[in-house]
Amino acid sequence: MTVDVFRSVEPQLETDMIPAVILMILFWSTDLQAQSVSPPAEYSVRLVNGTTSCSGTVEVFYEGEWTGLCTRWWSMMRENKVVCREMDCGNPVSVSRGPLIEDGRGGVRLHRCSGDESSIRQCNIIEGPGFCDGEYYRHVTCSESVRLVDGAGLCSGRVEVKSNQSWASVCEADFDRQDAEVVCRDVGCGAPAALQGGLYGEGEGQTWDKEFQCKGNESLLLDCDTSDRENNTCLPGNAVGLTCSEPDDVRLVGGGSRCAGGVEWYDQGEWRIVGAEDWDQRDVAAVVCRQLGCVSTVSVPPGNTTRGFRVSCSGSESSLRGCRRMYDLRPGLTVICSDLLVQPDIFLTDPMGGVFRGHQGPEMFRGYNFTITCSTQPQYPGGSFLLKFTGSNRTQTQPAVNHSAVFLFPAADDSHQGNYRCVYDNCFLS
Repeated sequence: MTVDVFRSVEPQLETDMIPAVILMILFWSTDLQAQSVSPPAEYSVRLVNGTTSCSGTVEVFYEGEWTGLCTRWWSMMRENKVVCREMDCGNPVSVSRGPLIEDGRGGVRLHRCSGDESSIRQCNIIEGPGFCDGEYYRHVTCSESVRLVDGAGLCSGRVEVKSNQSWASVCEADFDRQDAEVVCRDVGCGAPAALQGGLYGEGEGQTWDKEFQCKGNESLLLDCDTSDRENNTCLPGNAVGLTCSEPDDVRLVGGGSRCAGGVEWYDQGEWRIVGAEDWDQRDVAAVVCRQLGCVSTVSVPPGNTTRGFRVSCSGSESSLRGCRRMYDLRPGLTVICSDLLVQPDIFLTDPMGGVFRGHQGPEMFRGYNFTITCSTQPQYPGGSFLLKFTGSNRTQTQPAVNHSAVFLFPAADDSHQGNYRCVYDNCFLS
């Protein structure tokens, strides 16, 4: 009814004012929308298509659009550490291949990141179409709730947990071995190796106000129960520092020992062969031996006919995670590391029952034949056993067969009294 009156009284108003009002509404809407959406800063970082805010394919804002972060050295954990830090997440836990980069499509590649930068802008950046052709974008998973800072590598440092969108150090009194097991697992490392207050300095921010009550079998620190702290103060020098062992993601196969064989790396759910250029083989081998807890590189035998993805190391890294990894194939790498030999076992036997256990160890009845067997764990093939007898300073030698050797003796008499000792001897020449 109002509309009828409005139209009948002022027919011209309908044609003059309504379009003006509509134009004003459109103008205001456009203006407000433009103010509410501002473009990100150049080289901003985000993670997309992940399961959490701290995981996903890495994208960088470049020349007005989001493009992928790529690099031929795409698994360098130093770069991933910078990405996780810029996203305000914890340590990088894992890296996998994202989408394949189409020919001619743009991308951003990082160069010479130390891992200590707070943003990728502090690294050297190469960008533009063609730089990443034939490579893969990078998919990163960072720890959401815990990180290790100011340590020597990715698996050591002062423990910090995320609290109210900021990072807080943890007091040593509120952290035990079970908590350490979970933290090491959460950040993608091996078992705890050292736990000590003040080991990696004091944090500049707040101190975590809870006490963890982990059982030790949780996958994430977020899965652990917590309780209020009995004492709200944490004395200086008590910010807990943690050193985890390197992850068990490297092995040597086919060499008869855990310290010898072809190098394999556990990647994306399967064991993959590792290859290296001729000039990189010694450096990669040194890192492999170090990560496995073997003493040093003995040799890198040539002639491996298998092929694996290429790894390049400087030789000083604590594990292969700190090296550069590519997916172009190179001859598979075989490594022989030196190792501390396990002490051999010694057994005294007699088929006729002349052996019995006395107060000071095994004893023999006179006139009975007896056998002394030396054996060791299967660390290396071959080698020999030396049986040393202190009674007459005699030494007998037998080759190792199936990691053991048997020494036969005639009827026991007084000349056989004394101490017997087995020594295992093996040598690899480079």
